Amino acid sequence: MELGLAGKHAIVTGGSLGIGKCIARELAREGVDVGIVARDKARLEETARELSAQTGRRVIALATDVTSKAQVDAMVARAAAELGGLHILVNSGSSPGGSASATGPIESVVDEDLLQDFNVKYVGALRCARAVIPHLKQQRWGRIINISGTNARNAGNLSGGARNASLVHFTKTLAVQLGRFGITVNCIHPGTTRTERTPRLLAARAAELGITPEEAEQRAYAPDSPRGNAIGRMVDAAEVAYVAAFLASDKAWAISGELIVATGGAGQSVYY
Repeated sequence: MELGLAGKHAIVTGGSLGIGKCIARELAREGVDVGIVARDKARLEETARELSAQTGRRVIALATDVTSKAQVDAMVARAAAELGGLHILVNSGSSPGGSASATGPIESVVDEDLLQDFNVKYVGALRCARAVIPHLKQQRWGRIINISGTNARNAGNLSGGARNASLVHFTKTLAVQLGRFGITVNCIHPGTTRTERTPRLLAARAAELGITPEEAEQRAYAPDSPRGNAIGRMVDAAEVAYVAAFLASDKAWAISGELIVATGGAGQSVYY
């Protein structure tokens, strides 16, 4: 399917690693020039070179702390100038799961760490969207995609649940406000996803159980296990990126203000 993305320009926060990196790669493969955003300048520049070599597209490193409005505004202005405009924003910047000191039980939550988690993921997404929206309105074509997470649907992680649920509300609110300008806004809930961290985590779990990492993954994701899913394996970050690329495309006009869950069919709850 021709997604109609060739020649578009995007910003992807959290673009140096994990899901954000995979989304930036997939957009570039579809012909998009991409600005990737993270705080670690050296890693960001290395990733930009890697993705540019892999895809043949322009990928620029935009070292930015999204908790700073001034830095976000400067980043967006630079991206628009260097790429020649902006069409797509993917908000994927945050630490997976949030700070250990902000996830519960409630007696141990450190207020400042909880607020920092929220400041990065939710308010960071708000800052980036607010700075990008004038560029999208100008051309009356735009896509905003927020990467949230299934902690929003599962009790236990106070930081992750609060941030992710808030992003869903933010998504629908922006979709209602911006649809008249040709801008769609959607949200993706990944579950536990295979990224660069996964081999280390699986190896540690396998060592605890005295089995191989492959066996540890098979046990964890078997359909009848507590953390299992319908496909019986972990979803790869590249597979989440395929969903994001479609939502960013010219074929996805019918979808706005919606939440797409990309977990391989985890859980038995019915949402309608």
